[in-house]
Amino acid sequence: MRVAFFEDEHVANFSPIALLRPVFELVCGRFSLRERVVRLLDVADWGAFLRPELARCYTEEQPEAAVNDHAWLRRGTTLLINGRWLPSREVLERIQPEEVGLVDGEIAFLTLDPEEAVLFEGQDFSIAAARLARARRPVEAGGRMVRYPWELVDCNAAQLAADFRWRRENGDRSIFPAGRGDERESTGGKMDQSPHSQVAILGSPDDVFIHPTAQIDPFVVLDARRGPISIDAGAVIQPFTRIEGPCHIGCGSRLFRANVREGTTIGPNCRVGGEIEASILHGFVNKYHDGFLGHSYVCPWVNLGAMTTNSDLKNDYSPVSVPIDGETIDTGSTKVGCFIGDHSKTALGSLFNTGSTFGVMCMVLPAGELLPKYVPSFTRIWHGVPDDGLDLEAALETARTAMGRRDMRLTAAQEELLRHLHEQTQPDRDAAIARFREKFATV
Repeated sequence: MRVAFFEDEHVANFSPIALLRPVFELVCGRFSLRERVVRLLDVADWGAFLRPELARCYTEEQPEAAVNDHAWLRRGTTLLINGRWLPSREVLERIQPEEVGLVDGEIAFLTLDPEEAVLFEGQDFSIAAARLARARRPVEAGGRMVRYPWELVDCNAAQLAADFRWRRENGDRSIFPAGRGDERESTGGKMDQSPHSQVAILGSPDDVFIHPTAQIDPFVVLDARRGPISIDAGAVIQPFTRIEGPCHIGCGSRLFRANVREGTTIGPNCRVGGEIEASILHGFVNKYHDGFLGHSYVCPWVNLGAMTTNSDLKNDYSPVSVPIDGETIDTGSTKVGCFIGDHSKTALGSLFNTGSTFGVMCMVLPAGELLPKYVPSFTRIWHGVPDDGLDLEAALETARTAMGRRDMRLTAAQEELLRHLHEQTQPDRDAAIARFREKFATV
């Protein structure tokens, strides 16, 4: 099967967490939207149609993909999938070529024949897909079409449970203790053999997956009574950590005396301590120290300093509004945290307001009070005041250092994208700083 993922006109709604990646690489559950489809279907060849500025980086990250390649569409029948769609396995397996799948009137999927590929050349991809959809039989696609970052967080617990069921159905039933090849049985809510007899599993052991290479130390509690828990290869869970399901801990991540509440995804190579609830840490996130993170999405290479804490509930329990791409959106939800773009850093004691967005490569110094709810990319917060004093060259060097600590490097393509984004977001920074100064002057 050939599959192509595409971004549509709503991609701006996912700022800041999609500024450096296509929307179908955002995480919900255990996987990104693209990873889930590739795993669920027998995909032999796949492509991606995304914003031009992302193309070079994405080609570097996914060399097997045909990126923005219209000639590739002419080589075979291709299933087109909207990158905002969270599908079920059952729907994916019964898609028919003559159908267009709709969710609340929006295109979730449709099949493109090779001779129809000419319709997409020189055209906006989502507009061309809408025209092609008129020649297909409409069906209800089911699943969820996400429209904003907080909807990924809202769907995360249910998606974690669905991903765990799929994993079990594919025969992955490992529940081995760290570094051992001998499977151990669990009785009475505890794993039996030393040195891990003091690792407690609450609920059914069938709802816990531990990769054979994961290290689970004594005095760890895995509470699967409200949902499944999966711990991937090379993860290290230190003593006095409690994990509530549904939850996923990614490859190589380390948890330090952490309290991980239900509905949380911790992606690969994170360092996590303190309290986390219903949040998505995309990967390569450092939250080593105490502090609360709730109902939030945090992008790679973010460092949250000691005691950095966010609010995810207003004192009057009213719905939370979130600033997205210059517009304030009423989420309709009372539990919404913060959304932090790649490479941003916070100093100790930083306090995030309910429903905050911080862009890419921001530098936050605390002021002993709540930070602004909206901070554009490449902005410095200096004693509570946003300014344009961030040194881009110094910030890029910091990124190189941070990535080097995880044996990664900032490539030329990634640096080019960051420089492009810095230039692209300058008007937004200027406007935000001017608004703040005007507000401050009237106080």
